Amino acid sequence: MIPFLDLAAHHSVHRDRFHELLDEILTTSSFVGGNYVERFEHDWAEACGTAHAVGVANGTDALELVLQAMGIGRGDEVIVPTNTFVATAAAVVRVGAQPVFCDVEPDTLLMSGRTVEAALGPNVTAVIAVHLFGQPVNMPEIRSLADRHGLAVIEDAAQAHLAAWDDQPVGSLGDAATFSFYPGKNLGALGDGGAVTTNDSEIARNVRQLSNHGRPADIPNTHVVAGRNSRLDGLQAAFLCEKLQLLEHANSNRRRHHDLYRRLLPPATPQVTVDERAKAVHHLEVIRSPDRDHLVDHLRQSGIGVGIHYSAPCHQLGPFRDYRRTDTSVADGASVEILSLPIFPEMTEEQTSAVCSSVSEFVGSDTVHQSPTHVGQVETVGP
Repeated sequence: MIPFLDLAAHHSVHRDRFHELLDEILTTSSFVGGNYVERFEHDWAEACGTAHAVGVANGTDALELVLQAMGIGRGDEVIVPTNTFVATAAAVVRVGAQPVFCDVEPDTLLMSGRTVEAALGPNVTAVIAVHLFGQPVNMPEIRSLADRHGLAVIEDAAQAHLAAWDDQPVGSLGDAATFSFYPGKNLGALGDGGAVTTNDSEIARNVRQLSNHGRPADIPNTHVVAGRNSRLDGLQAAFLCEKLQLLEHANSNRRRHHDLYRRLLPPATPQVTVDERAKAVHHLEVIRSPDRDHLVDHLRQSGIGVGIHYSAPCHQLGPFRDYRRTDTSVADGASVEILSLPIFPEMTEEQTSAVCSSVSEFVGSDTVHQSPTHVGQVETVGP
């Protein structure tokens, strides 16, 4: 059996330290706020190259809070790639704004300046650039277009922890960025968690205030806006501080497995392209097959875990069908072909090769018989 994701193996190296952290939190009662939240916010801002990071309850709240913090709401339109997880679009609707769905590029399946420009309109005030699959969007292109039209730029970096474009970290490329620390992410908590990063002190202050019942950080027992309760738990922050120390090692292993997939997968199942200027972190290993459903069945019958991200573009989902969109033929076509193969830091080279063998068996290719030894041994993630 080759699982799609093995969180038990991923957390095994941290198990003893997690128990120590739990005991520490129980002793100090730092359940909400506290030293570990402050430490993680500092460390995450530093990792993303930003002045501020604000921990929140989850990645979806992070999107919603940023939109509110930037004053985006009723009467505004926000351009969103239709090839994304539903939370991106849902956050726009939740603040009273309207998503405008744009298409993606056929090679990367990411939005671009070209696809964003096709979605412009008089009521558009912002763009959410989604760094999907662990691959960063061409942000200089998006920023240039946004600056010409006076649009705010928000990065949805839920799948792109420590990714970069031309060596500039994701999270620092827009006006603000949002992250999810759902357990299956590259940097995952042991429950829900999220964060907002920004270099804008006003956005950071507004997010912190909105996420804490509308209370200013420096004036206790005062509520200046109708906020909400969306705070990062102290225990989750402690776990994230521990795991952040090994995140670059884990991402490096993901890159090694991606390279092995690139060498061994048959041409009949091409991978999604990664731009040469991008430092991807390969949250997902996405390939395309014109016979996707049968390939999925074949892999599962072979004991290989498979995912589909995502089987329907957002504009096809019931709550979003009536919103404005551009021609979405690329996303529509990709949605019936894409599937995600296993990729996680603790995979062995033999497991990755076995997945390629199974894919090649399905398409009748001999590609997999190439030797993988030139790729190098995958590092063990550890201290």
